Amino acid sequence: MCVNPVVVRRLFRTVAIAEAISWTGLLIGMYLKYVPETTELGVQIFGPIHGGLFVLYCLATLIAWRIFNWSVPALLWGLFAAIPPLFTIVFDVWAERRGLLDPERAELAPTA
Repeated sequence: MCVNPVVVRRLFRTVAIAEAISWTGLLIGMYLKYVPETTELGVQIFGPIHGGLFVLYCLATLIAWRIFNWSVPALLWGLFAAIPPLFTIVFDVWAERRGLLDPERAELAPTA
């Protein structure tokens, strides 16, 4: 079974954006919970969503590292980008500009 690098690129970029959006929702929810102390609903909704997307982003980063033959430092920066708010988008833009998501870089060997 071969993995299509175009699909991996699309998956990585989509998950990076979704993770950043969930971070934004969680930050808004935390603001509403702790500053005006109006509701916990935002944290209750976006907390689990962000947690799931965080894990999915880390998995997508590992897959992209393998498929696109990234260096270990690029992998580590990609994983680190999941920690600060909205940095997954920053890393995505950086990786795109550096050609790290170029399908021509892809390892076209079959995967086990």
